[in-house]
Amino acid sequence: MTTTTTDNRRNGVDTATLFATLDAVKAQPEIARFQFRATNRWISGTHNRGVINGYYGAGQENTRPADFTFDADHPPVLVGGDNGPTPAEHLLHALAACLTSGLANIAAARGIHLEEVSSTVEGDINLLGILGLDPEVRNGYEGIRVVFHVKGDADAEKLAGLVEQSRRRSAVYDVITHGVPVTIDVATA
Repeated sequence: MTTTTTDNRRNGVDTATLFATLDAVKAQPEIARFQFRATNRWISGTHNRGVINGYYGAGQENTRPADFTFDADHPPVLVGGDNGPTPAEHLLHALAACLTSGLANIAAARGIHLEEVSSTVEGDINLLGILGLDPEVRNGYEGIRVVFHVKGDADAEKLAGLVEQSRRRSAVYDVITHGVPVTIDVATA
């Protein structure tokens, strides 16, 4: 007797689960609603630490086996202790990570084997805005550039199409380019 095992992984993506998720959301659109959360605590100076764990998704509360923690700070030239990337650098990483994750899923769904994917993200900020020295200068990035290097078993046009489709579906790209309403409440002791 011969047993055949089918590996449903392509580029590290479980394609069977990917397609099952798509089918489940099509059948029950209400499970598409997610709420991600982060907490943050000031440590000292410009150093602070974020923690991510629980989220709501697929119709229920979810917790991970362990917390994800990450530090943010400013470099010494910006009166920080360099205990982590700046918040603005975290944003660049979030953009690269979202685009890369999407690219891997899209390639897997399309049957394209990836050999290598890397990206460089650069953002330009003028401190005159952040420091309140020129009201005409915005506080955030003036521009962001992303360069992808993609190698796989498809032609250059199809590989570039993966990046384009990922850009069109990226939540982080959407937030950066279209903005999102943000409310801030303050509780004092």
